[in-house]
Amino acid sequence: MKKILIVDDNNLNLVIAKNVLKNTYEVATATGGTEALSYFEKDSCDLILLDIMMPDMDGFEVLERLRENESTRELPVIFLTADTDAATESRCFRCGAIDFIAKPFVAEVMVSRIGRALELEELRKSLADRLEKKTQEITDMKSMSQRDALTGLWNRSYTEESVNTLFAEGVGGALMMIDMDNFKAINDNYGHIAGDKVLVMFSDTLRYYCSEKDILCRIGGDEFVVFVRDAMSKSELSNLAGDILSDLARKLNECKFDTNTSVSIGISQFSADGVSFNELYNAADKALYYVKQNGKNSFHFFSDRSETENQRAGRSVDLGYLKDIMSRADSGHGAYLMEYDSFHHVYNFIRRFVERNNHDVSTVLFTAIPSASEEPDTTETELALELLEKAIYTSLRRVDVSTRYSSRQLVVILMDANAENAEKVSERIVETFEKLYTGGKIRMEYGIAQMDKSNRIVTEAE
Repeated sequence: MKKILIVDDNNLNLVIAKNVLKNTYEVATATGGTEALSYFEKDSCDLILLDIMMPDMDGFEVLERLRENESTRELPVIFLTADTDAATESRCFRCGAIDFIAKPFVAEVMVSRIGRALELEELRKSLADRLEKKTQEITDMKSMSQRDALTGLWNRSYTEESVNTLFAEGVGGALMMIDMDNFKAINDNYGHIAGDKVLVMFSDTLRYYCSEKDILCRIGGDEFVVFVRDAMSKSELSNLAGDILSDLARKLNECKFDTNTSVSIGISQFSADGVSFNELYNAADKALYYVKQNGKNSFHFFSDRSETENQRAGRSVDLGYLKDIMSRADSGHGAYLMEYDSFHHVYNFIRRFVERNNHDVSTVLFTAIPSASEEPDTTETELALELLEKAIYTSLRRVDVSTRYSSRQLVVILMDANAENAEKVSERIVETFEKLYTGGKIRMEYGIAQMDKSNRIVTEAE
C-alpha cells in the first residue's frame, strides 16, 4: 500500500481524512509543520496532504523546507485549504505543489485527486529512471570510445584532452612515455595471443603502481603513456619508473619468454619541459630515444639530457680519452651481435665503404630448417638459434657483424671476405653449430651473396 502523510493542526480534519483513506492507503498523521519535518528524520511516505494555515509553521514554509532536503525534494505535495481564491491557488503551484483540495473534504474528490497524483508520480519516476539509464548508456558508450579495447586504458585523444584541461586548471604533473623493448619477438616466437597477454599484464602493472587520479593511456602497439598528476620530485618519479621496470622483468621471467623483452621509459615534467600535452609528449619521446640508444631497460629524464650535454661541452677532452670512453662496452672478442633495429645502420655504412674502396664483403643468411617433416616447437628452434649465435660469435673475427633477422634466420656480414672465403667461414660456423646442437631436429642451411662496388648484391648464381 502507498503511504500518505496528512499534516493538519485540526484533529477533526485528521480523523475525517484518515477514515476516507485508510481502506486504500497506509496513513500517518502530524499536527503541525514541526512535527511533520521531524517525521522524515526516521520515516518516509509516498505523498503529503499539507494544510496551509497552521500556527507554528504554515504549509508554504513546510514545503520550502522539504524541497531543501535531498530525501524529500521530489515528494508530491497536495495542499489542503479553505481559501480557494485564485491568488492562493496560484501560489500553491508556484511553490511546487501538484494539486490542492478544498475544505471541507469531499471524499470522492479527495480519493480521485490523490489517485491521480500518485499515478503521475509513478510516471515521473519511470521517465526519470529511463532517462537516467539512457544517460548512463550514452556515458558508457562515450567512455568505451575513449578506451583501448584490449587493455581498457584511455586512448590518445582522451589523454591529450584531459591533460591539457588539467594544465588549464593549474594542475601540473609529469609525463612518462613507455615502450616495450623487443616486444615484436614475443609475437614472432610465441604468437599474438601471448603478445596480447603481455600487453594486458603490463597495463595491470601500470594500474597497480599508479594512483586513481593518474591518466593511463595506450598509444598503440607496445607504446604507453602515463600522466602522473600533481607535482612529484625526480626521486619519487624515479622510484615509480624503477618499480614498473622491475615488476615487468619479474613477470616476464615467470612467463619463461626468451626474448630479452624489457621496458624503456622517457620522462618529462610540467612546466620545465613543456606546458601542453604535445610539448611534454615530444620531450618524453626524446628522453625515451636516449634510453633506446643507451642500452634500453632503463628510464631517463628529458631535463638530464641537456644537463649531460652541457657537462660534456664544459669538459676539454682529447681523442685518446674519447676513444677510451667509446670502446668501454667492447668485449674485444668475437663478432658483433647486434639488434636488428641498429643493424641496418651498420649495413648501410659498410655498403658505402665498399662503394668507395671496392673491398670484398660477403653477406651470409643462415636459416634453421626442420630435419624431418614434423615441425619442431618454438622452444627447440629458439635453442638452435641461440647455439648458432654462439657458433658465429666464437668462429668469426671482431670486425664481422651479425643480427637475428627473424625467428628462424640470422644474417652475418663478413668483412674482407670473397666468395671462397665466405664459403669456408660458413662451413666452419655450421660445423661448430653441429657440435653444440645435439637435438637433431634442426639443421642449418646458408646462402652467400657478395656486395660489389656498384652496390648490387651478387649471388652465387651470378
